[in-house]
Amino acid sequence: MRSCLSRAGTPDLIVRCSICSRWGTALDQFDMLVIGSGPSGRRAAVQAAKLGKSVLVVDKGRRLGGVSVHTGTIPSKTIRETVLNLSGFRERGFYGRGYRVKQDISVHDIVDRLHKTLDHEVEVLQHQFMRNMVRSLAATARFVDPNRVELTTDKEERSEVSFDYALIAVGTRPHRPDSVPFDRKRIFDSDEILELERLPRSLTVIGGGVIGVEYATIFSALDVPVTLVEPRNTILDFVDREIVDDFIHQMRDRGMTVRLGSAVKDIISKPDCAEVTLADGRVIRSEILLYAAGRTGNVASLGLETIGIEPDNRGRLKVDAHTLQTSIPHIYAAGDVIGFPSLASTSMEQGRVAACHAFGLPLPPAPEAFPYGIYAVPEISTVGQSEEDVRASGIAYECGVARFRETSRGHIMGVNSGFLKLIFAIGTRRLLGAHIVGEGATELIHIGQAVINLKGTVDFFVENTFNYPTLAEAYKIAGLDAWNRMGRG
Repeated sequence: MRSCLSRAGTPDLIVRCSICSRWGTALDQFDMLVIGSGPSGRRAAVQAAKLGKSVLVVDKGRRLGGVSVHTGTIPSKTIRETVLNLSGFRERGFYGRGYRVKQDISVHDIVDRLHKTLDHEVEVLQHQFMRNMVRSLAATARFVDPNRVELTTDKEERSEVSFDYALIAVGTRPHRPDSVPFDRKRIFDSDEILELERLPRSLTVIGGGVIGVEYATIFSALDVPVTLVEPRNTILDFVDREIVDDFIHQMRDRGMTVRLGSAVKDIISKPDCAEVTLADGRVIRSEILLYAAGRTGNVASLGLETIGIEPDNRGRLKVDAHTLQTSIPHIYAAGDVIGFPSLASTSMEQGRVAACHAFGLPLPPAPEAFPYGIYAVPEISTVGQSEEDVRASGIAYECGVARFRETSRGHIMGVNSGFLKLIFAIGTRRLLGAHIVGEGATELIHIGQAVINLKGTVDFFVENTFNYPTLAEAYKIAGLDAWNRMGRG
């Protein structure tokens, strides 16, 4: 029986059909080639397919989903949710710091839920490709010229395909300096930490970025003694300072050690521990160490030198900020491989924009602001301008604050920390920024996002009714707090 990929008179690229799962021949010419099946790649592929275009997605992984599904966004968030549920961390405000739902939590407890989640994510993605007739192939892609790539499967089977447009969406991998002795026994990167065989008795995390902070606080919620080391004098420098200061206070309050402004001089893997020597002479010893200082683009195998696209020293590609085009107009790049903000949410939109631009669809104006979500313990989420940004711009402003413990819902939940901060322009009364640290921050932030992008003012929060009791009521409280200082306008 002929595969539904076959067409009479077409050359013979052998691929696995995403529609019927058979192996068969396919066109060697595609309207769009997508390299990578993470958030930006999948969104671009589906968008192009919905426009009636032929699409091939190539991913060197054995399963679809890319870094986001298998080692990045989904695994870390699944682990976080599992840890918070099993540890009883959310209920400790009521029952005390010694409270646990499950006394002896093992790696297997976490991994079982992780595998179920990943299987579901892959299944959903496969079904999405099937519905939209997107072809996919597990292979490594290497550019032969600006309109052709060579594909190599794990069985060393080689073939070539040509394309009208291509999207590079290969994601990133952990940065691994030669000076760090990674051994998967004492010293791990952020991909390898998912392969732990048991929970450590102590942990050192090098790197105060999003990944380092998330894993450090997740392990701390399991009552693992954690030391977080950041060479700079602050962490999460794109987040409002007041939010970060409160977050650091919460980490230290529950026993975490936070070393800021501490450059790392040496890292040694010993038989019984990982040892870190700081530039100031202090020595930190722990059972294992997680090195999470930066990411590098997965571009080494693409043969970009053949077509004249030059990545920077961290493997990131430069693109037009609006169209996502590289220096070769019909080749686009999106997602983490183009750098900041490196969020799954923005990556999805970048993939859609690239596909729309490639096939001539008008691009809507970009929204004024999009949210950042940091799934640490507690969560941090932010949208719009920070207080530092507003102050630097010279705009006269006022802030309103609501602390979760002062809301009825927060008291019911046993929340004893966390707050919402809103920043308003005094002249226009418009909301400029919304910043949250605490339970549910990544969900609550979308109210602030909508008001900012719809050019709403402080009066929206004062005049509207919020469900009671909810954490969202904090918007009303913070709005009134600012309104009382600003006056009626």
